[in-house]
Amino acid sequence: MKSLRVYLIALGSLMLIYLVAQYNRPKAINWNETLDINDKIPFGTYILYSQINDIFPAANVTTYREPLYNVINDHGIKHATYLIICSSINLNEYDYIKLRKFVNEGNDVFIAASYFGEELGKDLKVQTQVVFENKDALGIRFSNPKIDTTQLYSAERGMNTGYFSKIDTAKALVLGKNTKHKTNFLKYTIGKGHIFLNANPLMFTNYSLLTSGGMDYAAKALSVVKNDGNLIWDQYYTLGRPEDETTMRVFLRNPSLRWAFYLSFFSMALFIVYEAKRRQRIIPVVEPLKNTTVDFVTVVGQVYYEKRDNADIAHKKALYLLSYIRDKYSLRTNNLDEEFTDMLAKKSGIPHSLAANLTTALNFITTHEDIADHELIKLNQLIEQFYIQSR
Repeated sequence: MKSLRVYLIALGSLMLIYLVAQYNRPKAINWNETLDINDKIPFGTYILYSQINDIFPAANVTTYREPLYNVINDHGIKHATYLIICSSINLNEYDYIKLRKFVNEGNDVFIAASYFGEELGKDLKVQTQVVFENKDALGIRFSNPKIDTTQLYSAERGMNTGYFSKIDTAKALVLGKNTKHKTNFLKYTIGKGHIFLNANPLMFTNYSLLTSGGMDYAAKALSVVKNDGNLIWDQYYTLGRPEDETTMRVFLRNPSLRWAFYLSFFSMALFIVYEAKRRQRIIPVVEPLKNTTVDFVTVVGQVYYEKRDNADIAHKKALYLLSYIRDKYSLRTNNLDEEFTDMLAKKSGIPHSLAANLTTALNFITTHEDIADHELIKLNQLIEQFYIQSR
């Protein structure tokens, strides 16, 4: 009994030392692209939300975590400026119809995203793309003559690499381009109102606003939007509905509560283990054979996640896709050139633009050893679009 007490004291001391060390350890920078107004991490939008009244003086700012249709229809909103900053937005048919009606009545809508969905893209005839090469050397500037068109804004970490690969010039007014002469900022006039599309949502995050010129870019980009006195700040297309967050997820997001939970859980587990030993012997349980396919996939996925070898993952995805194309469409994949692009578009039935973007991405992946997170994500999105749209 005495030896057990000594063992528990030693174990408790080691756990206390570990917790103190963990508490005082420098916190790693969180580079997740949340675009949340409550996040002070680099890719949150806390600063812009806090300073939004400097851009829209005296505006009444209201945040919603509901689809656009519900916000406008259920809350009886007639006149307001609608602001959406998110990684991607995919409005359904009813949301987009409500959006057009809202804009037609004289309201302005500003959307900054890397992907604008099928409904909006089909009606406005726009598609987005990301520049893979030389991303740190890119700069962007405004094309609107009412704004200084000579000022060049540069950024790090691929914040300004998005652009519109397809534009209907009969409908759109170009407000900004990058140094490769690719459009990244558009304006559409619909009835009495306007829709503004910006392909660089990260330029409105904390990291950008704290860099040289970042606040100036955000302020000038938003200055073209009408100040209606009421500003709707969307959080739905950034975070989803509030009920999508479980109580445990909110609990574990707070570091203090998280460590309190871990301490309580392991203490309770330790107590149960030793109490069970004192009262009765453990009865072995013979588990029936089960399908471990899901467990295997989970383990492999965890290994890839912890290794963080984006290049290896990208190369394998490219390898599997090319093998699939060879088997199903009998195409040669040793030369990913314009002829391959044309044949892939014809045989698979996908749009030629998607085939060209996919070929460009595959060429980039197969010739580079250093693949960033957003480049891997973009490759995955292109492959998913290919499987969805191919026949």
